[in-house]
Amino acid sequence: MAAARLTPNAVTATLAGDTNLKPVVQVVDLRSIAVTGPPGAGPRFRAIISDGVATTQALFAAQLCDLARSSLVRRGAIVQLLEYIVNDVRGRRAMVILNMEVLVPECEIIGNPVLPPESGVSNSNSMRAQFNGTPGSTAGSTLSTVTRSNDNAPVIQRPMAGNSSNMIPRPSDNAQVFQPTVQPSYRPAPNYRNHGTIMKNDAPARIIPISALNPYQGRWAIKARVTAKGGIRRYHNAKGDGKVFSFDLLDSDGGEIRATCFNALVDRFYEAVEVGKVYVVSRGSLKPAKKDYNHLNNEWEIFLESQSTIELCPDENSSIPAMRFSFTSIDKIEDSENNAIVDVIGVVTSVNPSTTIQRKNGMETQKRTITLKDMSCRSVEVTMWGDFCNREGLQLQEMVECGAFPVLAVKAGRVNDYSGKSVGTISSSQLLINPDLAEAHSLRQWFDCGGKDASTQSISRDFTPAASRNEIRKTVAQIKDDGLGMGDKPDWVTVKATVVFFKTDSFCYTACPNMIGDRQCGKKVTKSDSGNWLCDKCNQEFPECDYRYLLQLQIQDHSGTAWATAFQEPGEELLGCSARELYTFKENEDPRYTDVLLQGLYRQYLLRLKVKEETYGDERRVKNTVFKVERIDPSAESKFLLDDISRLTGSY
Repeated sequence: MAAARLTPNAVTATLAGDTNLKPVVQVVDLRSIAVTGPPGAGPRFRAIISDGVATTQALFAAQLCDLARSSLVRRGAIVQLLEYIVNDVRGRRAMVILNMEVLVPECEIIGNPVLPPESGVSNSNSMRAQFNGTPGSTAGSTLSTVTRSNDNAPVIQRPMAGNSSNMIPRPSDNAQVFQPTVQPSYRPAPNYRNHGTIMKNDAPARIIPISALNPYQGRWAIKARVTAKGGIRRYHNAKGDGKVFSFDLLDSDGGEIRATCFNALVDRFYEAVEVGKVYVVSRGSLKPAKKDYNHLNNEWEIFLESQSTIELCPDENSSIPAMRFSFTSIDKIEDSENNAIVDVIGVVTSVNPSTTIQRKNGMETQKRTITLKDMSCRSVEVTMWGDFCNREGLQLQEMVECGAFPVLAVKAGRVNDYSGKSVGTISSSQLLINPDLAEAHSLRQWFDCGGKDASTQSISRDFTPAASRNEIRKTVAQIKDDGLGMGDKPDWVTVKATVVFFKTDSFCYTACPNMIGDRQCGKKVTKSDSGNWLCDKCNQEFPECDYRYLLQLQIQDHSGTAWATAFQEPGEELLGCSARELYTFKENEDPRYTDVLLQGLYRQYLLRLKVKEETYGDERRVKNTVFKVERIDPSAESKFLLDDISRLTGSY
């Protein structure tokens, strides 16, 4: 086989920091190494690559390990390195190969490769490493012996198959012998002469797209616009007190990523970073993004470090978009999962006053709710938290009170499914009033040309399931037959059913009466030794407790029966009185107790159910929880049935 042409001096040049060379090299050794990782991740591979004279160790990135496992890359292979990085690791230069192309799968060892100085072998004179053996030997092969030639230079040899000695085979052995060849020595560029060994590349980092970032890059830079900036959050853990803030970045290719700063870096960068401006961000470590808190479409998150830099680009205006939206219409939000992150745009029709509430951690914050409507003729409640209340919230309140109904775009709002669907702000949310967007102009035209007076139904606390376009209507039997609630997430369905039975032995529980903001705590309380009622959540005692429904009922339709649980609001809808009143009737043996229960039976309702499998002891069973109760509206129900008939007849 004709020898392939390797790139001269490739090893020395790449270790000096040249990451644009794309050299052709040979794999002269390959072995698997065990690494810590998720189950089933498999081993990683480390190779020794050669340019015919010098060698260096190189680690395969995870995406290249299948090439070694499938023997597409093996000892003797000629490859071209398309993408790689070189890092300083414990005072040594280490290469990580990110992408490569196999040019020749099998080839005899070319030249007389010499071990690198960091291999640990003394090299007082010229170092020669002589690799003998058959091409294509399996991964994991290692150098076998170290001998010394007459000039006292170590010579590393491999045993030949079928040859018990470690001597170089004779030509009669039918093995090709590679004699040492004279190779031109590498001469560094003039800027590096007389400066000793090159251990650091001080050249400016090349700007790359956000989508190309990965944890294997030692030096990188991105140019991006800050689209969102969170406030400073303080925390306490075993290491002590700390503070943190994050900001989101968007580049010209549409790539997004979040950057996070801790402690001293908060003081250094918080005031320097402004929403809407473009920066060059360089250096930092990449770690997996925590999707519970990070909604951006990127698997990584940047953690800035002491050597990180953030440089303002004052002349950058148009090459990077200010913000990217992916709007969800309000009628589609009803089917969104709880805690989903959405962008929504609508006309503000009402703004409630700001209130102060106490969070679970005891800190006080501001809360304000507004109502948005859009061209789907649906409305949704948007809850503002913190600074949004007195900034955008106050501005919206003044505009609505003056008779103006502004368009509001919400970037990165979180869906909440408590008592219907609503949208709330989070630290990375952005609110834009009357934005210059095509969707905003269309909404304004629709609203001014009749949309203001159009009939609108809310998907929040007062939403009507019968009128929902995306309602999932099921029968009682289908809940079991379709296997609802058996997945990781609950199923939400509406059934038209009649209540045929109430359990009366225990229909309520003792609840905490403490008001946290505009909402009652409602957690279960127990009687303490002092005779007061103790709430573990609030850590307070109260002389009186409240009573809240925990109602077990049986529902029935033409297909069968099922048990369901109704809490406070649905229980009041079913029975027409509060849990405290019903408890008082029962304790006083008031005949109104029986009357209330009988009046709630044999009435047909539309019941919005959350269906989810739960574990009780060692038994797993599906639990149906009533979240909304609606009396049957004959007009709306008739329209629903007619639409259903139209869909059925149209499918034939």
